[in-house]
Amino acid sequence: MSTPRPDLAPGSGLSREEMEDLQREIASVAVFDDEFAFDPDALSNPLATTASTGDPPVVVGVDQSFLTNEDGDQDRALSAVLAMRGGEVVERVYAVTPLEIPYIPGLLSFREGGPILAALEELSVDPDLLLFDGSGRIHFRQAGIATHMGVVRDVPSIGVAKSLLCGTPRADTDDLPEGSTIAIESNSRVDAPDGTLVGYAVQTRQYDSPNQYINPLYVSSGHRVGPETAAEIVLELASSYKLPEPVRLADQYADEAKRELTE
Repeated sequence: MSTPRPDLAPGSGLSREEMEDLQREIASVAVFDDEFAFDPDALSNPLATTASTGDPPVVVGVDQSFLTNEDGDQDRALSAVLAMRGGEVVERVYAVTPLEIPYIPGLLSFREGGPILAALEELSVDPDLLLFDGSGRIHFRQAGIATHMGVVRDVPSIGVAKSLLCGTPRADTDDLPEGSTIAIESNSRVDAPDGTLVGYAVQTRQYDSPNQYINPLYVSSGHRVGPETAAEIVLELASSYKLPEPVRLADQYADEAKRELTE
């Protein structure tokens, strides 16, 4: 894969202020609207694209695992990427790289971004869409890991987070019916005018029981995918489980690769 914006790639040695300034620059060049070449309908109906414009789009799920040293401290990241086309896995690769900075809330991409970019370099297929286990525009400076990586690679991307980092839902998100979406708007914690649409709470799965419920996912534009389309794509790709299939399988693969390295 090429890197159209290597100047925006995460690097070590930056101060917190410099990292935050870089995120603001990334947000300023990110595209939070639909700007992609593939047919989104092909994600749920691959034959539609096969019959009209060729192969279905390649959707890549990205997830991370961590390796520890003899003292029990996390010192390396294992970045797993898994490519799917037409509902089938076509490639799985991973990369292991040193962790150069500690975990800092809101600056995850500087800890995990380098390892992810290294793993993406191992792919032989070109992604049409990247799905990240993490935030996109739902972020303090509108530049979560999905936005950061999407802009650096200039590939359409979506953030799929399990918890809400910032922003305010426009309605109650408890016990939502399956298939529901609730808009998330910016608040005082987001570097955007209050009320800006930054993503959606997306209820991909729900129990058929009054005594328990599944929390929604928090889906946001990374780069070159609008918020409504991002929510629709995640609903389409979460065919049997809460997580969209490319991310779920990337998570499984990260655990599998970690076991192989530590046994």
